[in-house]
Amino acid sequence: MIAAETVGVALDALRANKMRSLLTMLGIVIGVSAVIAMVALGTGAANAVRERIARLGTTVLQVNAVRLQQGGVTTASTAKLTMKDVDAVVERSHNVVAVNPQQDRTLQVQWTNRNANIQVTGTMPNFLDVRGFRIASGRMFTRAEEAARKNVAVLGGTVAPLLGFDDGASLIGERIRIGGLTFTVIGVLAEKGTTGFGDGDEQVLIPFSTGRFRVFGTDRVNDIWALAASEDSLESAMAEVQAAIRRSHRIRPGRPDDFRIRNQSDFLVALSETNATFAMLLAGVAAVSLLVGGIGIMNIMLVAVTERTREIGVRKALGATRRDILLQFLIEAVVLCVVGGLIGVAVGVIATWQLHVSLGWETAVDPVSILVAVGFATATGLIFGVWPARRAAKLDPIVALRFE
Repeated sequence: MIAAETVGVALDALRANKMRSLLTMLGIVIGVSAVIAMVALGTGAANAVRERIARLGTTVLQVNAVRLQQGGVTTASTAKLTMKDVDAVVERSHNVVAVNPQQDRTLQVQWTNRNANIQVTGTMPNFLDVRGFRIASGRMFTRAEEAARKNVAVLGGTVAPLLGFDDGASLIGERIRIGGLTFTVIGVLAEKGTTGFGDGDEQVLIPFSTGRFRVFGTDRVNDIWALAASEDSLESAMAEVQAAIRRSHRIRPGRPDDFRIRNQSDFLVALSETNATFAMLLAGVAAVSLLVGGIGIMNIMLVAVTERTREIGVRKALGATRRDILLQFLIEAVVLCVVGGLIGVAVGVIATWQLHVSLGWETAVDPVSILVAVGFATATGLIFGVWPARRAAKLDPIVALRFE
């Protein structure tokens, strides 16, 4: 029996039992579509997190004081960061291109009869460059305003709704009260979203000197933000910042730091690894469906061999070899898996699109996952089709012809 004829016989057998073929493919369809949808969800989530973290830049360092430990017990923090530390970082960190000290505290922000408890951040005019924010409306305060301790404020992207405004631009020029003092709103930041370093949209920026001397009344700096020259110099910048602050705090060699340095790359690597593990877990769960579908195909093919025992005997009597019979049943199993896989790809892509449109979930269909799913489906057909095919090929034609 020539190859073309073998393929034709296999396809005719599948067409003769359309309902059974469709039900057999169902397991493969569900498995492939589940793999594609699950991987798309995992990839989309990873991309969304990576994009949010990258908005602040992977060359930003955050330095803050940590609580000290004595005898293994965490005590109240006696360490602190001051402008002396900021000056030390500026002078001794050659791979740092900009330094931004910040003081912050949650205070009541009031406009007419509306008020809300919002984080108020005293910062320098280079806040936008170091932290990667941008102005949506108005402007940032200047160095002259910071030096003169002007009562001006820049609102975060989500502050206006807390004060009863749908559009932040409407607040520009308005006077608000912060900690009992009157400030003039001069700008509104564009929304940036939650990142590894917290929600930067729900805060009010004021000049550092204004906050230090008029609002907070302390010389303690909550955070020092440092911008490294490049990702390649990030490690060197971290080492320089660490050495500068240790020297400023007069920490002896061998003693632990009383401060902590974090960077966006750490968050990016950690979250990428977590999302990769999550995506693999989802894909593994979905792959179980493919395995179940493969077992279903094997069972159906075994039933088909039993039902078609007499047909196999007739074909062998007419000259079909064991190889022809083996190839025929393998083709049937592979066709079921491949067609089911292609249908599953279409269903998976449509389901992914629906999740994005209907629920707003971040999704990203990975072409590799499509190839892997279809390849796995084809392999499933081969693996689980071998046993039924071998069983059919080994049938004795005389015994098969007697079968009723």
